[in-house]
Amino acid sequence: ACAQGWLPPSQAALRCHSAGACFSVHLVDSSYADARSACGSRRGSLAWVSSEPELRLLLGLLAEVGAGPAPSLFWVGLRRNASACTYAERPLRGFSWEGAGGEAVLQEMPAALGRWAKEPRISCTTMRCAGLHLAPAAAPGGGPNWGWKE
Repeated sequence: ACAQGWLPPSQAALRCHSAGACFSVHLVDSSYADARSACGSRRGSLAWVSSEPELRLLLGLLAEVGAGPAPSLFWVGLRRNASACTYAERPLRGFSWEGAGGEAVLQEMPAALGRWAKEPRISCTTMRCAGLHLAPAAAPGGGPNWGWKE
């Protein structure tokens, strides 16, 4: 999932939030590094999700492009540097959003967005990436079953 600059991506679904954030989804099996590079080549970056409206927009876009009946993992710009530790009490568990230059960007995040499909490994020595995990079954209340996953 890319956060797009001003140019729309080719052959991909694109949706923009009224606050200005635009997301595109590209259904390609790739590594985190390859996904980051692909977003950069489209004048964007891996997506940040900093609010519930942005998350709903991204989940709706994924549903629209037909993410499929099987569980899926979509790369977003969420990573933990090797010098950072896992913190169970924080919504992002010590992960942070990756800036355009590759540096970690600390950002406040609503606790409601701290849902993990699987808790990340406890570590302070290894760089780890996380993505948006979608499961085929709907969550209680009828919404999509999602969570971050290392």
